[in-house]
Order: sequence, then C-alpha cells, then structure tokens
Amino acid sequence: MIERTHYIEQIRGFYDTDLIKIITGVRRSGKSVILEQIMSEIKRDSKNVLYLNFEDERIRSNIPDCRKLLEYIDSQRKPGKNYLFFDEIQEVKDWQLACKTLRLGDNSVFITGSNSKLLSKEYTKEFSGRYVAFQVRPFVFKEIVAYSKELGFSPSVSDYLVWGGFPKRFEFENSEDQSKYLSDLNQSIVEHDVINRYNIQNTELFRRVTNFVLKTNSRIFSSRSIEGYLKNEHVEGSINTIIKYLNYLEEAYIIERIKPYSAKTKTELSYYFKIYDADVSFNSIRHIDKQYDLTHNLENIVYNELIYMGYKVSVYNNIDGKEIDFFVQKDGKDYYIQVAYSVVEKETYEREFGAFARIDNSAQKILITNDDLDYSTSTVKHLRLPDFLQLDSLDDIN
Repeated sequence: MIERTHYIEQIRGFYDTDLIKIITGVRRSGKSVILEQIMSEIKRDSKNVLYLNFEDERIRSNIPDCRKLLEYIDSQRKPGKNYLFFDEIQEVKDWQLACKTLRLGDNSVFITGSNSKLLSKEYTKEFSGRYVAFQVRPFVFKEIVAYSKELGFSPSVSDYLVWGGFPKRFEFENSEDQSKYLSDLNQSIVEHDVINRYNIQNTELFRRVTNFVLKTNSRIFSSRSIEGYLKNEHVEGSINTIIKYLNYLEEAYIIERIKPYSAKTKTELSYYFKIYDADVSFNSIRHIDKQYDLTHNLENIVYNELIYMGYKVSVYNNIDGKEIDFFVQKDGKDYYIQVAYSVVEKETYEREFGAFARIDNSAQKILITNDDLDYSTSTVKHLRLPDFLQLDSLDDIN
C-alpha cells in the first residue's frame, strides 16, 4: 500500500501531544493502513509502541472492557512516553473512559474505529476538546496513480469517474469483481453502519431515501423536495424523518452537504443544500443498466478533490439567481469554479460561461470539463479534467 503522506503530514505534529488522535472516515477508506504507517514512523525513534487490533477475536475476548484494557497497558508499558495504537476501538466496552484515562499517563493515544460507533457527535461530547480528529477519504486520483505503479495497472480517468477510489477495489482485476466488492461494501455500510447503529425500524423508507440521495448526487435539494419524490413513489415519509436520515448518512461519512451562498442576501440559504457522495461508486452501483451518471459524478469528484486539497467549498448563487457550482477559499484566495462534462454544444457553452457574467475579475474563474480542446477565454481558465486531477493546489494553475 502506498504511503498516504497527505494525512500523515497533518497528524505528525500531534505525535507527542496528550490529545487523543482520532482517525475517522467512511468504512474501507484506509484508516487502519494510515494507523500502521504512523506506527512504523514512530518506531524509528521509539521502542515504546503498543498496538492492539480489536478486530482480532483473540484480543477482543481477552480485553473486552475498559478495566481490562487499562490493566493490560499497565502491564506492558515501558518507562517514558508510550505510543498506544488501538484499531477498531469501539469493540471495547467503555472505550471512551479508557482513552481519557490513558492520555493522562504520559501516553500518546491513536485510535481508529468503525464509523458505526465512532461518530463525530460522540467523540465531540465524550472527549470535550481533548482530541484532534482527521477524516480519511477514499483515494483521490493522484493516489490512484501512485498505487497503480505498485500494483502494475494503468489508471483511467473514466474508470475513476464510474468506480471511484475505495482502495481495496484496485486489487481486483476485472470490473465485475470490483462491482461486486463495491456493492457488498455499500450494503455493509448502509446495513451495519447506519441501520443497525441507529436501530432504524422503517428500513424500507431509509433505503429509499438513501438510494435516491446517493443516486442523485451533485444536485440542489431540500428536505421537502425529497418528501415530494417519495410521495410520487407512493412512499410516506415525514420531513422530520428525512432530515434525521440525512443526518445519519452524514454522521457515517457517506454523504456531505454544503449550503448555497446567496450573493443577493449575503447569507447561506438555510433550507437548501447540495449533496455529494463520499465516493462516486455509491452512485454507479445503483445504475443497473450501466448508463452511469458521468456528468454528476464528475462534479462530485471535483468536490472531493477540492476538499482533499484543503479548500473551503460552498455553492454560489449570483445576484440574478444563476448557480456557480463551487466558490472555494483558502489562504485568502477566492476561486469560482464551474464543472461540466463537455461544453462542445453551443447551449452548454453559453450556460457554463454565462454563470460567470456577474462575477468581477478579482477572483480566478475556472471551468473544468472532460473536453480535450482548450476553451479558455481572457477571463475564464479552462482546465481539462485529467490536468485538474494532477494539481496539488489551484495555485499551480498556469
């Protein structure tokens, strides 16, 4: 597995602090691998490293609760600072108490856990400012390129647009095996991480809401519009229930919601939001006819890549109501970004470029498409998707 330096560099400055280091994110995004890579790095300078993987039944059965974990660490720790690594920590009863106790004893504590238990609202409450959390995502394209050299395959932007970046899928050689793996992973995430975690009774309604949301990514929603869709499908679901289900999906890192910013009112629009999937495979596995939604997956991928680069991202509504897909900010710099699969057709070209008409030139305006031709103008920079995917920062744009 490639070294995921993007995440390790963010965590490295906290190695020796007494803050609990939480590595979180959607299932099978590579949290355990990053934990192992951090542990290997620390072992270069210290022998005081203890690692426990609670997916191992032998460990779980001998250390089932907080008391047993504290006893075990006391029996194994060495003089000086000790570095404690706990994988799938949620299997330990009262694990939160154990972590809070251990951080007080000259220990540096690192944990990962299933997102069915290790939810942001839980550790925010339990650890009360005594932690730092790092969200791990499936591979972005640069990581796929690096992993392809290790496994000996040729990465494809088109493949990424359909099947996304869950690391394990690249170990399977044909698309049928990859699709089967991703379908099983989706079921595990939805069933285990959400339905069982929240003891959802109306599983049919939850699955309908989930399927609709994940299949219609990169679009503006309101809870009422989702309710309207369900009514058209002759399915009853209250707005409060829909909001609750969306919160569950977000807490499990399956989706992310961003609110539009209105240039007219200078505020966020509270009742509307745009939903992006953690990985575009959540969309593609729901298309049994292989008519994949490349247009919206492309926008979803641009969103994921921008977040990976560290940008604050929102949707922007012009004064005249025209939407710009992304308004992104970082280090005092602003960018307006439109995304389209292609602008070959005149109507699409005019629509995408027209969205920038009311934006002054103080911020950079960017259009990202999958076209080969360069459609840059004097005020708008056109980026081909493959070129965008190789950027480390928007500052690198020529």
